[in-house]
Amino acid sequence: NNPNRTHKIWQNLIYVLWLFLVTLAWNWNVWLIPVRCTYPYQTPDNIYIWLVVDYLCDFIYIIDMFLFQTRLQFVRSGDIIVSICDFNPFSVVNFQKAKYMSFFEFNDRLEAILSKAYIYRVIRTTTYLLYSLHCNSCLYYWASDYEGIGSTRWTYTGLGNSYIRCYYFAVKTLITIGGLPHPVTLFEITFQLLNYFSGVFAFSIMIGQMRDVVGAATAGKTYYRAYMDGTIKYMNNYKISKDVQNRIKTWYEYTWKSQGMLDEQELLVQLPDKMRLDIAVDVSYSIVSKVPLFQGCDLQMIYDMLKKLRSVVYLPGDYVCKKGEIGRAMYIIKDGEVQVLGGPDGKTVLVTLRAGSVFGEISLLSVGGGNRRTADVVAHGFANLFILDKKDLNDILIHYPESQKLLRKKAKSVLAPGCTLKNIGSLMALYMFFYWVVWLLIEPLLDQKIFHFGRVFAHVTGSICFEKLPKM
Repeated sequence: NNPNRTHKIWQNLIYVLWLFLVTLAWNWNVWLIPVRCTYPYQTPDNIYIWLVVDYLCDFIYIIDMFLFQTRLQFVRSGDIIVSICDFNPFSVVNFQKAKYMSFFEFNDRLEAILSKAYIYRVIRTTTYLLYSLHCNSCLYYWASDYEGIGSTRWTYTGLGNSYIRCYYFAVKTLITIGGLPHPVTLFEITFQLLNYFSGVFAFSIMIGQMRDVVGAATAGKTYYRAYMDGTIKYMNNYKISKDVQNRIKTWYEYTWKSQGMLDEQELLVQLPDKMRLDIAVDVSYSIVSKVPLFQGCDLQMIYDMLKKLRSVVYLPGDYVCKKGEIGRAMYIIKDGEVQVLGGPDGKTVLVTLRAGSVFGEISLLSVGGGNRRTADVVAHGFANLFILDKKDLNDILIHYPESQKLLRKKAKSVLAPGCTLKNIGSLMALYMFFYWVVWLLIEPLLDQKIFHFGRVFAHVTGSICFEKLPKM
């Protein structure tokens, strides 16, 4: 935990909350000044209530201007001049247009901290549409008042709630629903023509923005579906068996649901090297640092190794590695479990490894025959593993000769004594001898209780021999 980092996070959060307060004050003016200029809602009897809120908003603007926006860049760019000119105690005629910069800054910072920013973008775009209708309703009431309330069939009749009825007119105009009364005078015709043109223009912009927001929100799903469809088409063209197709589909579905992406490296490659390292340290350093083989190594070497780790998802029953194959990778269990299988039939569960466990690290160094797998490792359920390739480790160790010497020394100490390639066959033969002697020769001669003891004795004796084998 970095205290400086925590302090910066709190500073950013406080600044976002302050921007939210400034945005509220700005919205007070943006939404209500047109209403107060057109509708008869501000009267001599209630003007003091309006002015109290106006002065409160102005006070917020002053604090923002002199406490939060006193940066040298702010002064040099001329923004401070705009803000000073923008401040006016007579807020009824002041649109406070300069604070739109704080509004957009608040939007950017809020989207950066939201996990599902597209929901906020949809709400914001919908608010833009509602505000356009709001302004149009104010203009319609002003036009009706200019012509005379109820003077023609086109103007507002003066009945009911004026804002609701004018807003209804604005909705029908901007969305071009139709069914509106025909304008009569030249002023009404001109106003309605401009209204129709602006309505089509504004509504098309809003629809376009909404399409972009929804498209950006579903871009990942579209990307996943395209890969899935392409893979299915490929498998159908080459007549892949249904069993294999179902496993591949399951892998796609689980990988997408668990990670939200198909290939983490495709995302990380776009980031700067420093940011990739920060992510790698947060994700896997606590696990790798506990591996005895890497303890005492150069810290920068560990960091370089973390950046080479790649995430792979295994389905239930998938073989992570098989006995006898050449080991070319080390595995770190991120999520799930794997089982190490052995015994005469190769199906006995020797041990179950869970999240945080590491195996296969000795195989990376190819010391004393340790590059051969000594048992099968199978995924027990869905398992997400980090993999470090042998080639990547060798490329890293070229630049860290001291760490390379230390690793080889540790690998030799782990493999010795009695774990070289020469006597692995002897240990396995001894295991088989104890097991099959009990199974084939002694079983017919003993009752069930004694036979059960003999079988356990043979299995334990064989397991002791097996434990002397090198790590996978």
